[in-house]
Amino acid sequence: MWRPSRWRCAASAAATRSDTVTGPDPEAGPHPPGTSRLVMGVAWAFLLVGLWLWGNEITDVRGGLSDPTTGDVAAVGRPAGVDLPPAHEPLAAARPQRVDVPGLGVRAPVVARGLDAEGAIDPPPFAQPGAVGWYGGGVRPGARGTSLFVGHVDTESKPAVFYHLSTLRPGEKVRVTRDDGSVAEFTVDDVQVLGRDDFSARTAYGPREEGRAELRLITCGGTFDRASRTYSANVVVSAYLTGAAKP
Repeated sequence: MWRPSRWRCAASAAATRSDTVTGPDPEAGPHPPGTSRLVMGVAWAFLLVGLWLWGNEITDVRGGLSDPTTGDVAAVGRPAGVDLPPAHEPLAAARPQRVDVPGLGVRAPVVARGLDAEGAIDPPPFAQPGAVGWYGGGVRPGARGTSLFVGHVDTESKPAVFYHLSTLRPGEKVRVTRDDGSVAEFTVDDVQVLGRDDFSARTAYGPREEGRAELRLITCGGTFDRASRTYSANVVVSAYLTGAAKP
């Protein structure tokens, strides 16, 4: 099975907006109409990570949290004193239908996505800024391994589904409603904003601990480059299965 070779980050070109989204102002409202323009194709930054799957196992990926990096990388990591619950045993495979992130007020439908011609995860259409894309060629959330979810950070007129993703903190919850009627509950254990040069297989796709059911939530972050109409980084939230409500 192939793992996507890269994740491309959506960007908006705005003449009057802030140039960073690593820590958006929670009181900031939608961008005024016309202040940003979504750019298809060239607005996605190609982040090469070169992954090959052997069955459901990732090769060239080591376990454990990645080391802090420098540059335009902000690593929240795991604050001292945060007690995280034990991992729940992996569940039988089922497709995701909705993602809820209570701490962000997110309650989003899930759309299955594949890879585009460049080998990148195809994000949700710009016409669906409130949807979360799930890489359907990979692990189903709750099953053993790492399931991948991607979403836009903003639109031409307002924040999109993952606009505040970088404000999540370890210990917060992510719930995935699945098509068997169950709800898989994940606990965030790591939040990082990784510059394009630092975006790696180990951080984005590698297991934090072998044998667990994990997920990643990924969107744009860092500094906005008006010239190239791209963001300089990606926000990567890692979480692991800690509970399940049976149908």
